[in-house]
Amino acid sequence: MSFSDKTYAAALYEGTFSVGLDKKFNRISRNDKPAKGALKISLNPFLISTPKRKYLFDCGIGEFGEDTGPHVMRDNLEEQSLTEFDITDVVCSHLHYDHIGGLAHKENGYWELTFPEAKIWVSRKGWEKVIDKDVYYDEEKTEFVSFINAKANLHFMEAEDQLYPELKVKETGGHTEFHQVLLFNDGNEKYMQAGDIIATRSQVNRKFAAKYDYAPEVSQKQREKLAKLAYDEGYIILGYHDDSSPIIKLTGYDKKTGYNTEPIEPYAPA
Repeated sequence: MSFSDKTYAAALYEGTFSVGLDKKFNRISRNDKPAKGALKISLNPFLISTPKRKYLFDCGIGEFGEDTGPHVMRDNLEEQSLTEFDITDVVCSHLHYDHIGGLAHKENGYWELTFPEAKIWVSRKGWEKVIDKDVYYDEEKTEFVSFINAKANLHFMEAEDQLYPELKVKETGGHTEFHQVLLFNDGNEKYMQAGDIIATRSQVNRKFAAKYDYAPEVSQKQREKLAKLAYDEGYIILGYHDDSSPIIKLTGYDKKTGYNTEPIEPYAPA
């Protein structure tokens, strides 16, 4: 493996999609509007590169979207001078397929792990709930999670857990029953990936109760709590669904207007 001596975060943009009630991810451009009645959703798995480990915070939709698949992730990793074999840990905020679909693929006609050397970190209670279901979305996705359950190097996270000295998780609930925030702090760099609680830059200051959440009011309370934590303790926020500024820092606060949000230019190794 090739490890840089610098710790940094990079958004591995997988695409922007129009997603309707049928839950199909139809590709559009970043600047396009979604279809009528559909949501516009961008996908940004995040690489956290450290001298010792290469983390992914969520890993994208994989082959379950239009014109997506492991080739997108490989191309993104190549831009970071990495391959899929360099990924040491994939940490999942929750278990919706647009966040975990990239774990495996059927590029060669049969299921294969996309990150063969990686530990896969999932909520213990969340995974138990997924595996206990007769159907995870549909037949193909049910096959997918069964393969992951049988073949991946699964590691289970408790509601509050310290995975490594620099990485901890905490259950927030809200978007899903066992949704977790991922908090990286190595003493120098601090990153927060709050899954679909703070998924875009605009959500930092928005007060809303989303119908698509498991517990909308819990999500709103957690959104306010995590934004305050990021501001007070200097965490850089990683917005998984942001289509223009997925990496931001909070640079000020006003009681009337809320937090000032400033995009951070991505770091790319030479």
